[in-house]
Amino acid sequence: MRRPIFTLLGAAALFSAGIAGCNGADHSATAITSTDSAAATPDATGWALVNFEKVDSANPVLQPGTGSFVDPITRSRISWEEKDVFNPAIVVKDGKIYMLYRAQDKVGKPAGTSRIGMAVSSDGLHFVRQTEPVLYPSEDAEKRYEWEGGCEDPRVVQDAQGIYYMTYTAYDGSQARLLVATSPDLVHWTKKGHAFARAYGGKYVDKWSKSGSIVSTYEPDGRIVATKIGGKYWMYWGDQFIWAATSDDLINWTPVEKHPGEADPVALRGRALAMPDLKIVVPTRAKHFDSDLVESGPPAMLTDKGVLLIYNSRNIPAIGDTSLAEGTYAASRALLDKADPLKTVHRLNTWFMKPDKPYEITGQVNEVCFLEGLALFKGQWLLYYGTADSKIAVARRAADK
Repeated sequence: MRRPIFTLLGAAALFSAGIAGCNGADHSATAITSTDSAAATPDATGWALVNFEKVDSANPVLQPGTGSFVDPITRSRISWEEKDVFNPAIVVKDGKIYMLYRAQDKVGKPAGTSRIGMAVSSDGLHFVRQTEPVLYPSEDAEKRYEWEGGCEDPRVVQDAQGIYYMTYTAYDGSQARLLVATSPDLVHWTKKGHAFARAYGGKYVDKWSKSGSIVSTYEPDGRIVATKIGGKYWMYWGDQFIWAATSDDLINWTPVEKHPGEADPVALRGRALAMPDLKIVVPTRAKHFDSDLVESGPPAMLTDKGVLLIYNSRNIPAIGDTSLAEGTYAASRALLDKADPLKTVHRLNTWFMKPDKPYEITGQVNEVCFLEGLALFKGQWLLYYGTADSKIAVARRAADK
Protein backbone atom coordinates (compact mmCIF):
# COMPACT_ATOMS: atom_id res chain seq x y z
CA MET A 1 0.00 0.00 0.00
CA ARG A 2 1.28 3.46 -0.86
CA ARG A 3 1.22 5.74 2.14
CA PRO A 4 0.75 9.46 1.57
CA ILE A 5 3.67 11.79 2.12
CA PHE A 6 2.91 15.45 2.51
CA THR A 7 2.66 16.68 -1.07
CA LEU A 8 3.06 20.46 -2.27
CA LEU A 9 26.17 -1.90 -11.48
CA GLY A 10 31.21 -7.39 -13.70
CA ALA A 11 28.47 -6.72 -16.33
CA ALA A 12 29.53 -3.19 -17.21
CA ALA A 13 30.45 -4.12 -20.77
CA LEU A 14 26.99 -5.60 -21.25
CA PHE A 15 25.10 -2.52 -20.38
CA SER A 16 25.77 0.29 -22.86
CA ALA A 17 22.79 1.57 -24.87
CA GLY A 18 21.50 -1.09 -27.23
CA ILE A 19 18.66 -2.79 -29.02
CA ALA A 20 15.30 -3.62 -27.56
CA GLY A 21 14.25 -7.07 -26.35
CA CYS A 22 12.64 -9.89 -28.30
CA ASN A 23 9.38 -9.74 -30.19
CA GLY A 24 7.27 -12.52 -31.61
CA ALA A 25 3.91 -14.25 -31.63
CA ASP A 26 4.56 -16.09 -28.38
CA HIS A 27 6.31 -13.27 -26.57
CA SER A 28 4.81 -9.99 -27.72
CA ALA A 29 6.01 -6.82 -26.07
CA THR A 30 5.36 -3.11 -25.78
CA ALA A 31 8.32 -0.79 -26.17
CA ILE A 32 9.48 1.57 -23.43
CA THR A 33 11.60 4.48 -24.59
CA SER A 34 14.02 6.91 -22.93
CA THR A 35 15.02 10.49 -23.58
CA ASP A 36 18.28 12.34 -23.19
CA SER A 37 19.98 12.80 -19.87
CA ALA A 38 19.86 16.07 -18.04
CA ALA A 39 23.59 16.40 -18.68
CA ALA A 40 24.40 17.54 -22.22
CA THR A 41 27.27 15.25 -23.23
CA PRO A 42 28.00 13.11 -26.32
CA ASP A 43 27.37 10.07 -24.09
CA ALA A 44 24.05 11.34 -22.83
CA THR A 45 22.26 7.96 -22.67
CA GLY A 46 25.07 5.46 -23.23
CA TRP A 47 25.05 4.73 -19.51
CA ALA A 48 21.32 4.28 -19.06
CA LEU A 49 20.44 0.63 -19.90
CA VAL A 50 17.67 1.71 -22.25
CA ASN A 51 15.00 0.12 -24.47
CA PHE A 52 13.16 -2.27 -22.19
CA GLU A 53 9.89 -3.78 -23.45
CA LYS A 54 6.96 -4.89 -21.36
CA VAL A 55 6.26 -8.58 -22.05
CA ASP A 56 2.57 -8.22 -22.83
CA SER A 57 2.04 -11.89 -23.69
CA ALA A 58 3.07 -13.03 -20.20
CA ASN A 59 2.14 -10.10 -17.94
CA PRO A 60 1.23 -10.04 -15.19
CA VAL A 61 3.66 -12.87 -14.41
CA LEU A 62 2.41 -13.25 -10.82
CA GLN A 63 -1.02 -12.61 -9.34
CA PRO A 64 -2.57 -13.23 -5.91
CA GLY A 65 -2.41 -16.92 -4.92
CA THR A 66 -4.02 -19.58 -2.78
CA GLY A 67 -1.11 -20.38 -0.46
CA SER A 68 -1.82 -20.67 3.26
CA PHE A 69 0.12 -21.22 6.46
CA VAL A 70 -0.36 -21.05 10.21
CA ASP A 71 0.56 -17.54 11.29
CA PRO A 72 2.88 -17.77 14.32
CA ILE A 73 1.39 -14.69 15.99
CA THR A 74 -2.35 -15.31 15.65
CA ARG A 75 -1.87 -19.12 15.52
CA SER A 76 -4.54 -19.32 12.88
CA ARG A 77 -4.32 -20.47 9.26
CA ILE A 78 -3.96 -17.45 6.99
CA SER A 79 -4.36 -17.11 3.21
CA TRP A 80 -1.25 -14.96 3.20
CA GLU A 81 -1.19 -13.97 -0.50
CA GLU A 82 -4.85 -13.83 -1.43
CA LYS A 83 -5.20 -10.05 -1.65
CA ASP A 84 -2.20 -8.62 -3.55
CA VAL A 85 1.32 -9.52 -4.68
CA PHE A 86 3.85 -6.90 -5.77
CA ASN A 87 7.33 -5.33 -5.45
CA PRO A 88 9.69 -8.32 -5.92
CA ALA A 89 13.41 -8.88 -5.44
CA ILE A 90 15.09 -11.08 -8.05
CA VAL A 91 17.98 -13.55 -7.68
CA VAL A 92 19.59 -15.72 -10.37
CA LYS A 93 20.63 -19.07 -8.89
CA ASP A 94 21.31 -22.49 -10.43
CA GLY A 95 20.12 -21.33 -13.84
CA LYS A 96 16.76 -20.15 -12.53
CA ILE A 97 15.05 -16.94 -11.48
CA TYR A 98 14.12 -16.75 -7.80
CA MET A 99 11.52 -14.10 -7.06
CA LEU A 100 11.05 -12.93 -3.48
CA TYR A 101 7.86 -10.92 -3.50
CA ARG A 102 5.64 -8.97 -1.15
CA ALA A 103 2.22 -10.53 -0.54
CA GLN A 104 -0.75 -9.27 1.46
CA ASP A 105 -3.59 -11.08 3.18
CA LYS A 106 -7.06 -9.67 3.83
CA VAL A 107 -6.80 -9.84 7.60
CA GLY A 108 -4.08 -7.58 8.93
CA LYS A 109 -4.05 -3.84 9.30
CA PRO A 110 -4.05 -1.33 7.74
CA ALA A 111 -4.53 -2.99 4.33
CA GLY A 112 -3.53 -6.59 5.03
CA THR A 113 -0.36 -7.92 6.66
CA SER A 114 2.57 -8.20 4.25
CA ARG A 115 4.88 -11.22 4.07
CA ILE A 116 7.68 -12.22 1.70
CA GLY A 117 6.96 -15.21 -0.52
CA MET A 118 9.14 -16.99 -3.06
CA ALA A 119 8.48 -18.22 -6.60
CA VAL A 120 10.87 -19.90 -9.05
CA SER A 121 11.07 -19.80 -12.85
CA SER A 122 13.17 -21.48 -15.54
CA ASP A 123 12.34 -18.88 -18.20
CA GLY A 124 11.68 -15.71 -16.20
CA LEU A 125 8.05 -15.60 -17.30
CA HIS A 126 6.30 -18.60 -15.73
CA PHE A 127 6.64 -19.09 -11.99
CA VAL A 128 5.99 -21.84 -9.48
CA ARG A 129 5.49 -20.46 -6.00
CA GLN A 130 6.13 -21.92 -2.58
CA THR A 131 3.07 -22.58 -0.47
CA GLU A 132 4.39 -20.73 2.57
CA PRO A 133 6.18 -17.38 2.93
CA VAL A 134 9.91 -17.27 3.66
CA LEU A 135 10.03 -14.06 5.76
CA TYR A 136 7.19 -12.78 7.92
CA PRO A 137 6.27 -11.26 11.29
CA SER A 138 6.75 -13.71 14.13
CA GLU A 139 7.19 -13.84 17.90
CA ASP A 140 10.71 -12.47 17.70
CA ALA A 141 12.70 -9.35 18.48
CA GLU A 142 11.47 -7.57 15.35
CA LYS A 143 7.74 -8.06 16.04
CA ARG A 144 7.58 -4.55 17.52
CA TYR A 145 8.55 -3.19 14.10
CA GLU A 146 6.70 -5.67 11.86
CA TRP A 147 3.29 -6.26 13.43
CA GLU A 148 0.83 -6.04 12.08
CA GLY A 149 1.73 -4.18 8.93
CA GLY A 150 4.33 -6.77 8.02
CA CYS A 151 7.49 -7.30 5.97
CA GLU A 152 7.56 -5.39 2.70
CA ASP A 153 9.46 -4.60 -0.50
CA PRO A 154 12.63 -6.75 -0.43
CA ARG A 155 15.90 -6.19 -2.31
CA VAL A 156 18.48 -9.01 -2.27
CA VAL A 157 22.23 -9.11 -2.99
CA GLN A 158 25.08 -11.54 -2.21
CA ASP A 159 28.45 -11.05 -0.61
CA ALA A 160 31.67 -12.55 -2.01
CA GLN A 161 31.09 -15.73 0.01
CA GLY A 162 27.60 -16.25 -1.43
CA ILE A 163 25.56 -15.25 1.62
CA TYR A 164 22.35 -13.42 0.68
CA TYR A 165 21.45 -10.09 2.26
CA MET A 166 17.91 -8.76 2.14
CA THR A 167 16.94 -5.20 2.91
CA TYR A 168 13.22 -4.94 3.61
CA THR A 169 10.70 -2.57 5.11
CA ALA A 170 9.15 -3.39 8.46
CA TYR A 171 5.81 -1.67 9.01
CA ASP A 172 4.09 -1.61 12.38
CA GLY A 173 0.95 0.13 11.17
CA SER A 174 2.25 3.66 11.45
CA GLN A 175 6.03 3.69 10.91
CA ALA A 176 8.24 2.21 8.20
CA ARG A 177 11.72 1.04 9.18
CA LEU A 178 14.55 -0.41 7.09
CA LEU A 179 15.62 -3.86 8.33
CA VAL A 180 18.18 -6.46 7.20
CA ALA A 181 18.04 -10.27 7.02
CA THR A 182 20.56 -12.88 5.82
CA SER A 183 20.26 -16.34 4.29
CA PRO A 184 22.52 -19.09 2.91
CA ASP A 185 19.84 -20.42 0.56
CA LEU A 186 17.00 -17.85 0.06
CA VAL A 187 14.64 -20.06 2.11
CA HIS A 188 15.93 -19.81 5.66
CA TRP A 189 16.34 -16.19 6.75
CA THR A 190 17.86 -14.74 9.92
CA LYS A 191 16.62 -11.29 10.87
CA LYS A 192 19.45 -8.91 11.81
CA GLY A 193 17.35 -5.97 12.93
CA HIS A 194 17.23 -2.30 12.05
CA ALA A 195 19.83 -1.25 9.48
CA PHE A 196 20.56 1.97 11.40
CA ALA A 197 20.38 0.63 14.96
CA ARG A 198 24.03 1.36 15.76
CA ALA A 199 24.35 4.64 13.89
CA TYR A 200 24.48 7.92 15.81
CA GLY A 201 23.27 6.29 19.01
CA GLY A 202 20.07 5.02 17.36
CA LYS A 203 19.12 8.47 16.12
CA TYR A 204 17.29 7.12 13.04
CA VAL A 205 15.67 3.98 14.47
CA ASP A 206 12.30 5.66 14.93
CA LYS A 207 12.51 7.78 11.79
CA TRP A 208 10.81 6.78 8.53
CA SER A 209 13.20 4.60 6.46
CA LYS A 210 12.80 2.09 3.64
CA SER A 211 13.89 0.95 0.16
CA GLY A 212 17.53 -0.08 0.59
CA SER A 213 19.34 -0.39 -2.76
CA ILE A 214 22.87 -1.74 -2.18
CA VAL A 215 25.54 -0.89 -4.77
CA SER A 216 26.53 -4.16 -6.45
CA THR A 217 28.27 -5.73 -9.41
CA TYR A 218 25.92 -7.54 -11.78
CA GLU A 219 28.07 -10.53 -12.76
CA PRO A 220 27.82 -12.23 -16.21
CA ASP A 221 26.47 -15.38 -14.51
CA GLY A 222 23.56 -13.40 -13.04
CA ARG A 223 24.78 -13.00 -9.47
CA ILE A 224 24.33 -9.57 -7.88
CA VAL A 225 27.34 -9.11 -5.61
CA ALA A 226 27.64 -6.23 -3.14
CA THR A 227 30.82 -4.32 -4.00
CA LYS A 228 32.78 -1.83 -1.90
CA ILE A 229 33.68 1.65 -3.10
CA GLY A 230 36.49 3.35 -1.21
CA GLY A 231 36.57 0.53 1.33
CA LYS A 232 32.85 0.76 2.18
CA TYR A 233 29.62 -0.79 1.00
CA TRP A 234 27.12 1.82 -0.19
CA MET A 235 23.33 1.86 -0.14
CA TYR A 236 20.75 4.29 -1.50
CA TRP A 237 17.55 4.48 0.51
CA GLY A 238 14.47 6.57 1.22
CA ASP A 239 11.15 7.52 -0.28
CA GLN A 240 10.78 11.27 0.04
CA PHE A 241 14.23 11.96 -1.30
CA ILE A 242 16.95 9.39 -1.91
CA TRP A 243 19.66 9.39 0.73
CA ALA A 244 22.76 7.20 1.17
CA ALA A 245 24.37 5.03 3.85
CA THR A 246 27.65 3.13 4.22
CA SER A 247 28.58 -0.15 5.90
CA ASP A 248 31.51 -2.42 6.68
CA ASP A 249 29.47 -5.62 6.93
CA LEU A 250 26.19 -5.19 4.95
CA ILE A 251 24.25 -5.39 8.23
CA ASN A 252 25.05 -2.26 10.19
CA TRP A 253 24.61 0.91 8.14
CA THR A 254 25.41 4.55 8.81
CA PRO A 255 23.31 7.19 7.02
CA VAL A 256 25.36 9.91 5.34
CA GLU A 257 24.80 13.29 6.94
CA LYS A 258 25.58 16.74 5.60
CA HIS A 259 28.72 18.65 6.40
CA PRO A 260 28.21 21.54 8.86
CA GLY A 261 26.65 24.44 7.00
CA GLU A 262 25.89 22.39 3.87
CA ALA A 263 22.68 23.49 2.15
CA ASP A 264 19.97 21.15 0.87
CA PRO A 265 19.47 21.04 -2.92
CA VAL A 266 15.70 21.50 -2.47
CA ALA A 267 13.43 22.58 0.35
CA LEU A 268 12.72 19.80 2.83
CA ARG A 269 9.20 18.42 2.74
CA GLY A 270 7.18 15.60 4.22
CA ARG A 271 9.06 13.05 6.30
CA ALA A 272 12.39 14.65 5.42
CA LEU A 273 11.53 17.48 7.81
CA ALA A 274 12.13 15.06 10.69
CA MET A 275 15.60 14.14 9.33
CA PRO A 276 17.18 17.49 8.43
CA ASP A 277 20.77 16.33 8.95
CA LEU A 278 20.69 13.78 6.10
CA LYS A 279 22.48 14.53 2.86
CA ILE A 280 20.08 14.35 -0.10
CA VAL A 281 21.66 12.46 -3.00
CA VAL A 282 18.74 12.40 -5.46
CA PRO A 283 16.17 15.16 -4.88
CA THR A 284 12.72 15.63 -6.36
CA ARG A 285 12.36 18.05 -9.31
CA ALA A 286 9.66 20.66 -9.84
CA LYS A 287 7.81 20.52 -13.17
CA HIS A 288 9.00 16.93 -13.73
CA PHE A 289 7.48 13.46 -13.39
CA ASP A 290 9.48 13.07 -10.13
CA SER A 291 8.13 16.21 -8.47
CA ASP A 292 6.63 14.72 -5.31
CA LEU A 293 8.75 11.73 -4.30
CA VAL A 294 11.76 9.67 -5.39
CA GLU A 295 12.49 6.15 -4.13
CA SER A 296 15.26 3.61 -4.78
CA GLY A 297 14.60 0.73 -7.19
CA PRO A 298 16.60 -2.50 -7.68
CA PRO A 299 20.12 -2.92 -6.25
CA ALA A 300 22.24 -0.13 -7.76
CA MET A 301 24.61 -1.32 -10.51
CA LEU A 302 28.33 -0.56 -10.40
CA THR A 303 29.64 -0.16 -13.96
CA ASP A 304 32.72 1.26 -15.65
CA LYS A 305 30.77 4.50 -16.25
CA GLY A 306 29.48 4.93 -12.72
CA VAL A 307 26.75 3.67 -10.41
CA LEU A 308 23.46 3.19 -12.24
CA LEU A 309 20.48 3.79 -9.98
CA ILE A 310 17.04 2.96 -11.32
CA TYR A 311 14.56 4.87 -9.20
CA ASN A 312 10.81 5.20 -8.78
CA SER A 313 8.97 8.49 -8.48
CA ARG A 314 5.56 9.96 -7.79
CA ASN A 315 4.02 12.84 -9.69
CA ILE A 316 1.71 15.62 -8.56
CA PRO A 317 0.53 17.58 -11.64
CA ALA A 318 0.15 20.82 -9.69
CA ILE A 319 3.90 20.89 -9.03
CA GLY A 320 5.14 18.40 -11.62
CA ASP A 321 4.36 16.84 -15.00
CA THR A 322 0.88 17.91 -16.09
CA SER A 323 0.70 15.08 -18.66
CA LEU A 324 0.69 12.38 -15.95
CA ALA A 325 -2.22 11.50 -13.71
CA GLU A 326 -2.31 12.49 -10.07
CA GLY A 327 -0.07 10.19 -8.04
CA THR A 328 1.49 8.40 -11.02
CA TYR A 329 4.47 6.25 -10.09
CA ALA A 330 6.90 6.26 -13.03
CA ALA A 331 10.55 5.17 -13.20
CA SER A 332 13.77 6.77 -14.34
CA ARG A 333 17.56 6.50 -13.96
CA ALA A 334 20.46 8.40 -12.50
CA LEU A 335 24.20 7.79 -12.78
CA LEU A 336 26.35 8.45 -9.72
CA ASP A 337 30.12 8.89 -9.72
CA LYS A 338 31.82 5.53 -9.03
CA ALA A 339 34.56 7.30 -7.06
CA ASP A 340 32.08 9.52 -5.19
CA PRO A 341 28.68 7.79 -4.91
CA LEU A 342 27.15 10.98 -3.53
CA LYS A 343 27.74 12.89 -6.77
CA THR A 344 25.26 12.71 -9.67
CA VAL A 345 26.91 12.54 -13.10
CA HIS A 346 23.81 12.12 -15.29
CA ARG A 347 20.07 11.98 -14.72
CA LEU A 348 17.36 11.40 -17.32
CA ASN A 349 14.98 14.28 -17.88
CA THR A 350 11.92 12.05 -18.00
CA TRP A 351 10.58 8.61 -17.12
CA PHE A 352 11.35 5.45 -19.08
CA MET A 353 8.43 3.42 -17.70
CA LYS A 354 4.98 4.53 -16.63
CA PRO A 355 1.60 2.85 -16.07
CA ASP A 356 -0.26 2.26 -19.35
CA LYS A 357 -1.80 -1.23 -18.95
CA PRO A 358 -5.13 -1.84 -17.19
CA TYR A 359 -3.45 -3.83 -14.39
CA GLU A 360 -0.95 -0.97 -13.89
CA ILE A 361 -3.58 1.75 -13.87
CA THR A 362 -6.19 0.15 -11.60
CA GLY A 363 -5.58 -1.81 -8.39
CA GLN A 364 -4.97 -1.37 -4.67
CA VAL A 365 -3.25 1.90 -5.56
CA ASN A 366 -3.92 3.26 -9.04
CA GLU A 367 -1.33 4.42 -11.58
CA VAL A 368 1.71 2.51 -10.29
CA CYS A 369 4.70 0.89 -11.96
CA PHE A 370 7.18 0.25 -9.13
CA LEU A 371 10.51 -1.23 -10.27
CA GLU A 372 12.35 -3.36 -7.73
CA GLY A 373 14.02 -6.44 -9.30
CA LEU A 374 16.63 -6.55 -12.09
CA ALA A 375 18.44 -9.63 -13.43
CA LEU A 376 20.86 -10.60 -16.18
CA PHE A 377 19.47 -13.99 -17.24
CA LYS A 378 20.10 -16.14 -20.31
CA GLY A 379 21.32 -13.32 -22.52
CA GLN A 380 18.73 -10.74 -21.53
CA TRP A 381 17.98 -8.18 -18.86
CA LEU A 382 14.73 -8.79 -16.98
CA LEU A 383 13.18 -5.94 -15.00
CA TYR A 384 10.40 -6.90 -12.59
CA TYR A 385 7.94 -4.44 -11.09
CA GLY A 386 4.79 -4.13 -9.03
CA THR A 387 1.65 -3.00 -10.86
CA ALA A 388 -0.89 -0.85 -9.01
CA ASP A 389 0.32 -2.53 -5.79
CA SER A 390 -1.65 -5.59 -6.89
CA LYS A 391 0.30 -7.80 -9.32
CA ILE A 392 3.81 -8.34 -10.73
CA ALA A 393 4.96 -7.79 -14.30
CA VAL A 394 8.23 -7.94 -16.24
CA ALA A 395 9.97 -5.96 -18.99
CA ARG A 396 13.07 -7.11 -20.86
CA ARG A 397 15.84 -6.18 -23.26
CA ALA A 398 18.62 -8.13 -24.94
CA ALA A 399 22.04 -8.00 -23.31
CA ASP A 400 24.72 -6.31 -25.40
CA LYS A 401 27.39 -8.57 -26.86
